[in-house]
Amino acid sequence: MSETGGYFPRWRLKTEGRILPDERLPAGPTVVLGFQHVVAMFGSTVLAPMIMGFDPNVSILFSGLSTLIFFIAVGGRVPSYLGSSFAFIGPVLVATAAAAGAPNPNIALALGGIIAAGALYALIGVIVMMAGHRWIERLMPPVLTGAIVAAIGLVLAPIAIASASGTGAATPDGSQLSRWVAIATVAAVGLVAVYAPGMTRRLPILLGGAFAYILYLVLANGMGYGTPIDFSGVSAAAWFGLPTFTAPVFSASAITLIAPVVVILVAENLGHIKAIGAMTGRNLDPYLGRAFIGDGVATIFSGFFGGTGMTTYAENMGVMAVTRIFSTLVFLVAAFVAILLGFSPKFGALIQTIPGPVLGGLSIVVFGLIAATAGRIWVENKVDFSEPRNLITVGVALVLGAGNFKLDVAGFTLDGIGTATIGAIVLYHALGLTKAANKPDQQA
Repeated sequence: MSETGGYFPRWRLKTEGRILPDERLPAGPTVVLGFQHVVAMFGSTVLAPMIMGFDPNVSILFSGLSTLIFFIAVGGRVPSYLGSSFAFIGPVLVATAAAAGAPNPNIALALGGIIAAGALYALIGVIVMMAGHRWIERLMPPVLTGAIVAAIGLVLAPIAIASASGTGAATPDGSQLSRWVAIATVAAVGLVAVYAPGMTRRLPILLGGAFAYILYLVLANGMGYGTPIDFSGVSAAAWFGLPTFTAPVFSASAITLIAPVVVILVAENLGHIKAIGAMTGRNLDPYLGRAFIGDGVATIFSGFFGGTGMTTYAENMGVMAVTRIFSTLVFLVAAFVAILLGFSPKFGALIQTIPGPVLGGLSIVVFGLIAATAGRIWVENKVDFSEPRNLITVGVALVLGAGNFKLDVAGFTLDGIGTATIGAIVLYHALGLTKAANKPDQQA
């Protein structure tokens, strides 16, 4: 229940400055900002299922439905968008014996593991609601959550750079055109965010991306300097249609491989909520249990129909950091837009015409903002980096994430996010076994 006596907040109209979760902009700007969040999540929400061999349209549809589930779970108090989790990629590929980027013939097996992970995630949320969230904070204090958030941004960096450089099977060295378009995208986003007048300043991702799209269209399709954008898929796609759903199959081996991903999801969600709390100046800790439950139920629901595991999206957190708009109504709009996209193959095909260099440039900005948010967590919580325990833990986590350090443990593959998360937790607490080493707890 809220201070206003209702489960959902009474959103107050505000048109200037920072817009907090229980505030709202006029209807027009709210709708436009909702579209911007869809643009921000689209690249990753499509990329993750494509790597795992899932149907991207299913993931788009369930990203919207999952965001609605999360919105209801937290009572509209925590601004977050849910999209395809990259933490599932390694375990899913191992469990299904599939090649990255190729059609996956064993999606059903992966879905069983994804559902199990969601159930375990929701159970942790129930425990947090019953026992409180302090044990989570003791397990992962701000020094750790900041390190994990930074590692997530850094582990995604190579994906952004590869897209910005235009590298691929046919062009392993990339192209200079791609790199310059990506740079122009970054510059356009920055110029809009800093110098654009009025409300347009709050739309850097949308307007910067649109400018870069037109630039690439002129250079490639108009002047022949690069691979032209192919619109044949758009003309061939239907306006409305159902995506391809898949039923789950439950296998003990697949569940054993995939379910442990929940450790990463808990740390990721905790880091995101702490970061949003720091940006809004609000204490969102009381909503942790409900956030975990919402994310877990969303993952279960997605898995039953062929979608990927879901998580709160740092990409959209980066957009909030730029725009300073945290109204949860914006995410309600974004959710409904994503649902419509999931039922519109034509619009989905149009979005997929966005050139790789443009997505790469946008990703550089957004992923960079994710990593930079860690600094705010540390500053807001006065983490003391003169303490060796804190300094070593953060340093190791950042390198493991940036280098995408992978580790096989009893058939379970941890990628950079996993090794950075678990490694940071283990190292931090191992260095705090003695009374002297525990002193930094007061600072962290």
